[in-house]
Amino acid sequence: MMHVKLHKFNLKQKIYLGILAGIVGLNVAAWCVPAFCDWYIAHIFPVWVNTYGRFTGFFPFSVGEWLLAAGVFLTLAALLLGLVLLVTLLFPRFRKNGRKKLAGGAAKFYRGLAWILLGVLLVMTLNCTLLYHGSGFNKKYLGIEERDYTFEELLAVRNYVVRRCNELSAVVERDENGDIVYNGDMAEEAILQMQNLGKIYTGLKGFYPRPKPLIFSDFMCQQYMQGYYFPFSMEANYNDVMYLTNKPATMCHELAHLKGFIYEDDANFVGFLACISSGDIFFEYSGYLSVLYYLDNDFYDVIGGNRERYYEEEQILPQVHADNIFVKQEEWDRINGSALIDTEVVDAVSDSFVETSLKLNGVEDGMISYNRVVQLLLQYYEGDVF
Repeated sequence: MMHVKLHKFNLKQKIYLGILAGIVGLNVAAWCVPAFCDWYIAHIFPVWVNTYGRFTGFFPFSVGEWLLAAGVFLTLAALLLGLVLLVTLLFPRFRKNGRKKLAGGAAKFYRGLAWILLGVLLVMTLNCTLLYHGSGFNKKYLGIEERDYTFEELLAVRNYVVRRCNELSAVVERDENGDIVYNGDMAEEAILQMQNLGKIYTGLKGFYPRPKPLIFSDFMCQQYMQGYYFPFSMEANYNDVMYLTNKPATMCHELAHLKGFIYEDDANFVGFLACISSGDIFFEYSGYLSVLYYLDNDFYDVIGGNRERYYEEEQILPQVHADNIFVKQEEWDRINGSALIDTEVVDAVSDSFVETSLKLNGVEDGMISYNRVVQLLLQYYEGDVF
């Protein structure tokens, strides 16, 4: 009779497999038990923000940005080492002792890399996957049953936001060139307004780390990204090159992710609410501008080529259009003039990555989900504007 010798796992291997099993179990729970995700977001997720988030907050730079750089370096190192190993196998002239030492060092490197990858899987599960399967802002706080809104209702909210943008564009502080200026501490103001919003929506109360600008903001511009939530460092990061009007709403948007509102439409809406309720004219303007084109695009999608029929349409002032830009032209000229990779290529790759990431996390409509902020706006203004 043949006897099969079973592999005996050492302590490290048992710990590794135990953590891996736990990760699998958490992912199964995320997809199957939404109530567990809501409990986790309410009671466990804040612990990471209040501990690890406080720690990374002591650093004046984005820790997450450097962790990403380290990840790229390790990936390149792993590929290079694998290539060297392949060469030593293909060319026997390499001394046997040299191959043995190299193989031994490579084994240690890849074992360490395996633990790092396990950590990545754990962090992504705890700080992303579980969040994607919790309840959205409407279910938690607005409690309004989703329905199909009429064109007239969309028009009413769109016109209201346009009027507010038009009014605020005339009163925000500007320099001699007509560019908007802000003299306060924008990051501290964003934290304050999020905490104030937490007095109404309890899931938003508590500690917030200071939003941080990204060193590689030029690369962010090429991706057409305004901000990043880094699950590996519990930080809210923003593009420091984009035009000033984007920054308040973006800071609040990214801070919303740190309270478990991982869906982009929810974070858009929370950022909007924090800004418009601030009492700060510049923040209010940023908030209304942040949703203006979502509403305007939906409006024109509905009316198609029949624009002239809707005389009730509020006209967006040229100044508002001028203020509602992503990046100023001179910055685009500088970025594209020094870019190592064409902006169209970077944008296409970034869109593909974000689209795939969202769909893997259960967001079936991918990047289109950003537009669902319009539904939240219609629910929020129901009974007030229409």
